[in-house]
Amino acid sequence: MKILVVGGGGREHAIIWKLSQSVKKPVIHCAPGNGGIAALATCVPIKATDVPAMVEYAKKERFDLVVVAPDDPLALGMVDALEKEGIRAFGPNAAAARVEASKVFAKDLMQKYGIPTAGYRVFTSPEAVLAHLADCDYPTVVKADGLALGKGVIICNTYEDAKAAVQKIMVDRVFGASGARVIVEDYIEGPEVSVLCFADGKHLVPMVSSQDHKRAFDKDEGPNTGGMGTFAPTPKYTPAVEEEVTRTILLPTIEAIAAEGAPFKGVLYFGLMLTKDGPRVLEYNARFGDPETQVVLPLLKSDLIDIMEATIDGTLDQMDVEWEQGACVCVVMASGGYPGSYQKGYEITGLDALQGRDDIIVFHAGTQLKDGKTVTSGGRVLGVTAKAKDIAGAREKAYAAVNEIRFTGAHYRRDIGVK
Repeated sequence: MKILVVGGGGREHAIIWKLSQSVKKPVIHCAPGNGGIAALATCVPIKATDVPAMVEYAKKERFDLVVVAPDDPLALGMVDALEKEGIRAFGPNAAAARVEASKVFAKDLMQKYGIPTAGYRVFTSPEAVLAHLADCDYPTVVKADGLALGKGVIICNTYEDAKAAVQKIMVDRVFGASGARVIVEDYIEGPEVSVLCFADGKHLVPMVSSQDHKRAFDKDEGPNTGGMGTFAPTPKYTPAVEEEVTRTILLPTIEAIAAEGAPFKGVLYFGLMLTKDGPRVLEYNARFGDPETQVVLPLLKSDLIDIMEATIDGTLDQMDVEWEQGACVCVVMASGGYPGSYQKGYEITGLDALQGRDDIIVFHAGTQLKDGKTVTSGGRVLGVTAKAKDIAGAREKAYAAVNEIRFTGAHYRRDIGVK
């Protein structure tokens, strides 16, 4: 079986790592891939967002399955383009991917179908939103409508914070066209939980719960990032909470998207907040989360290829998806300066000492091979992941592994899994 995975980060490394364990013994290609993925797959230099080039490559190589992992190509309609050529693709089409590509679409969907979320208002001009922000309660949340690399959500404690957020999103257009509209959302509080689900248009199979750490520094301080680490499962997601979330959020969402004429097939990610008034949806993603995938897939016992095929065929309800009972912790090692500006090209050492272990997996996010050496090439560089019987044990192993790895300017949070 031949599989192409689109993307080149830690999420894609984790997906390929899991696919490679299948009894089907797949031959895997990845576009564009990275220095770590190259050990498991043939990497080809095609940008993940280059839909025509990716489709042509898929046709030429006659892949049995193409896994479209990142948000941008999903929003651009890569799955639609592949399916038009008769190529089996895992991921939602562009219409279904709007749940992530447009926060306005997602919030309007939740409001229309009674799915619990924070109150909000939508604005299309800086003047109108600033007038609203001058007379609203703080803290409040300002969000760019479109995709923004996980950095388009700004919590504002004062009017001055909110003014700066509007300037950044709508005036300076730091996130490009994603800032044409903004949402001002009521601030809600509580533990955050990520629940990823396989979805086949009608049925959902939830994965193990997880918890991301978005802020750059310990104690949830500093700017938002794409994610500095995560753990699974989260103790806050009790059986009672799971039952309520399934009844009030998961099932109503898959039914709502289908009712809008765009049945969702792929991975539907629910970013939740467990407030004192019950669970609320913070956001939807239309794909595997990053870095949540790095702690969820190591706990998956079932064959990922079988699950992906059932998702495409609409037969998820006939599958018994099994999970391990243990826990997993992932610590992200990032380049100095991330999520701001940072230098690239530093050699990474210490990786060899961690190879061949069942309980430690180092997923590469921003690396490349250069002159036979692995060097840094991105903001988030590595996801150092460990499995154990509980979170405390997995955390201890993960940080012991982090201490084996060196590169200039490396920084990471030291409190992943503490809360």
